[in-house]
Amino acid sequence: PPPPPLFFLQQHPAIRAAQESRGLGDVYKRQEYTPVFEWLGTPIAPILNLFQLDEAQTAAPLMLVGFTDMYLPALVGVNISSELTRFVVATVSVTQLIYMSEVGALIIKSKIPLGFFDIAQIFLLRTLISLPIAVLIGHLFL
Repeated sequence: PPPPPLFFLQQHPAIRAAQESRGLGDVYKRQEYTPVFEWLGTPIAPILNLFQLDEAQTAAPLMLVGFTDMYLPALVGVNISSELTRFVVATVSVTQLIYMSEVGALIIKSKIPLGFFDIAQIFLLRTLISLPIAVLIGHLFL
């Protein structure tokens, strides 16, 4: 049998060429949408400075971003040059990930009468508890 016919379609001029994806980290860094996490992270920067973490202003907003997105702290934290600060951001991010994906979901699905603000309060408390532990481990081993 003869080979099947080949069709070549010409791209319409109105169709733009594909652009390279910039990813979530670039979207957050450019802050085209909202500076909310910068505002919320402002009170955390002095705490990070107290723990002697370099680049505290950069890392402070990342301590709360884990509430909305589990990968964003790691994506934006790549640009932090201090190994200790990156370790603390990553460790706190993992504890937040475990809470939001497992424990928080179980609490919401259970019959425990906790609402959104209760879940957010527990998230903040767990973050405040895991932060000094991560800093201590980082100072001891890094």
